[in-house]
Amino acid sequence: MSRLVLWNVDLTLVDVSIITREAYADAFRKVTGRPLVKLTQHNGRPDSEIVFETLAINGIVAEDDHLPKFLDALGEAFGARRKRLTKDGRTMAGAADALKAVARLDGTVQSVLTGTIKSNAVHKLTAFGLDRHVDFEVGGYGEEVYPKATLLQVAQGRARQKYGGTFDGGNTVMIGDSARDVQAARIAGASMIAVATGRSLPAELHEAGADVVLPDLSNPSEVVAAVAGLTSPARKAG
Repeated sequence: MSRLVLWNVDLTLVDVSIITREAYADAFRKVTGRPLVKLTQHNGRPDSEIVFETLAINGIVAEDDHLPKFLDALGEAFGARRKRLTKDGRTMAGAADALKAVARLDGTVQSVLTGTIKSNAVHKLTAFGLDRHVDFEVGGYGEEVYPKATLLQVAQGRARQKYGGTFDGGNTVMIGDSARDVQAARIAGASMIAVATGRSLPAELHEAGADVVLPDLSNPSEVVAAVAGLTSPARKAG
């Protein structure tokens, strides 16, 4: 395998924000016994970070067991609603065709680098048939308490372990919609394709250091050209 493409999930490939908000409210009530009043914006941050901030802005002092309990409850609450994903959510423009087109590039591994916990990321992409070209085993997820840049390097290590090549800054590209995604890629030394489909404006994505900024994924040829232009063949290990 010669390149690693890591996709953000929410507002890059899918928008299931209604279900996500409901699941957070359900999990919050289960863990704290109180109704959720305020939910902080995700905006490229991992679930592990959002949980702590949500507890804080709702007047809950976080304890050691809050995070694992909340993430377990979040997975259960979201999973219970997975049959509603296609009804109350949507794929982002061009997402399916872009994944399929990138998969045709020789030697390409596609996975996810997302703030969403793994079980929910799988539900989100599977519901819309976007899982066909994604290797979830080598991705990075929101229950892993690492900065996103470190998580990107963890995903590279998982890809190396599974596929035997060398995945580094020269052949890894991230695709996401937030300035935080761009910053993570920059810190990790990976290339970055930003899509202006989230809450970050094109100017913010450029300023954060994205190599390429696209309005959306609706032109698969543009996405493929950007991925091919930013990656180089992996060096074989050993």
